[in-house]
Amino acid sequence: MQPARRLHFRLTLLVTLLAFAVILMGAYVRLSDAGLGCPDWPGCYGLIDVPSSGHELARANEAFPDRPVEQGKAWKEMIHRYLAGGLGLAIFLLAFLAWRERGRAGGGGMLLPGLLVGLVIFQGALGMWTVTLLVKPAIVTAHLLGGFAVLSLLWLTALGSGLQGLKGGAVGGDRRFVRPLAGGLVLLLCQIALGGWTSSNYAALGCVEFPACYPGDWWPEMDFAEGFVLWRGLGIDYQYGVLEGPARTAIHMSHRMGALVTLLYLGGLFTLMIRRARGVAVKRLALVGGALLLTQVTLGVSNVVGGLPLPVAVAHNGVAALLLLSIVTLLWAVGRGAATEGAG
Repeated sequence: MQPARRLHFRLTLLVTLLAFAVILMGAYVRLSDAGLGCPDWPGCYGLIDVPSSGHELARANEAFPDRPVEQGKAWKEMIHRYLAGGLGLAIFLLAFLAWRERGRAGGGGMLLPGLLVGLVIFQGALGMWTVTLLVKPAIVTAHLLGGFAVLSLLWLTALGSGLQGLKGGAVGGDRRFVRPLAGGLVLLLCQIALGGWTSSNYAALGCVEFPACYPGDWWPEMDFAEGFVLWRGLGIDYQYGVLEGPARTAIHMSHRMGALVTLLYLGGLFTLMIRRARGVAVKRLALVGGALLLTQVTLGVSNVVGGLPLPVAVAHNGVAALLLLSIVTLLWAVGRGAATEGAG
């Protein structure tokens, strides 16, 4: 690998790790009810950091009497914004480097860098709307999905620029798995969206037991129509949720049923790939995906029976991101192998 290409690959990996950290920090902020720790944007009570002096606190509380300063929550939100801002700058740098290397030997194209730039700008807008629209669930869920999309595109960039060991003969050209993996990717994205909807509507504890929902009640009263209203107008404060119990239970049970379908589909697919894939790399990647899938299900159950412990809930978001990357990697590897097989 050429020195410039190696440097670009390492930089892309670092930026991918930063994107993963932003996802984890975003989950931590959301789950600790700090999404409105700073009620304005992009600053915090008009500052670039958190009010600390007596004068700053007095002025901030006067400007936002309905949201007095809670320094712990405000710092969580600002650290997330600092990380997200750094990620945005890093993505612009990667795009600049890709533009500078375009057309040269070993240089990549501009499709992924261009998509990343557009997506990170849109993510910034969603971050602003998350605050100004008072953590509206539709916006929060879209912001979550956007973060996962940024992470996936960065990882694809890294795969294309440096992880050459998964190509060609190491993969074996298992084109038969491309469509099942694509279906699994869509299914997992739907489940991640359901998870975001569950979290942003404070429905993670819409059921308090597992496998039953409530003690002795496997299918309690549920209001699906109310639980899945995507837009309720402007000016509503969604912090701590606005839904009644049956609506939250409907959301939770939908996420739980989605988890079961995802477990059966991906579990079966990973098992099939471990047993029948021709490439060693594919078998190993499928094994990693299966381990992540089982870990994710365990964390989900632990969230319910443990009363949503913060470290477990944050880990649930992180493992979902890793599971997504495992499927993206498998699709990339199998797709490259299929292309090599076709060219041969």
